[in-house]
Amino acid sequence: MSEVQIYHNPNCSTSKHAVNVADELGVDYDVIKYMLKSQQPDRAQLESVIAKIEDPVTDLVRRDANFKRLGLSDADVATADQVLEVLTAHPQLLQRPVLVKGDRAIIGRPKTRVAEFLQG
Repeated sequence: MSEVQIYHNPNCSTSKHAVNVADELGVDYDVIKYMLKSQQPDRAQLESVIAKIEDPVTDLVRRDANFKRLGLSDADVATADQVLEVLTAHPQLLQRPVLVKGDRAIIGRPKTRVAEFLQG
């Protein structure tokens, strides 16, 4: 396994940007296409990301149409345990991209954060 993991959605321009920056910098990384059933993170992987995330843990959950369709609110993802439960049940709600490097993890938004994180 590479030093860097990128939780990536190939249909997302911000996620594609993170992969392109990693390529430009010559970073050795693994792509986790978390939208594919075969690559969806399990509970242990999500716990690891949550333990390392530098952003507010609640930011790991996308507040999109799916979030609303599922009847979720901010109160449903206010704690790390709640975020873990929601993302385990609905991995498509994982914010993208998420970059993990060693004992650190970030959400690659805004795009300007990606290069600094990968070079740090």
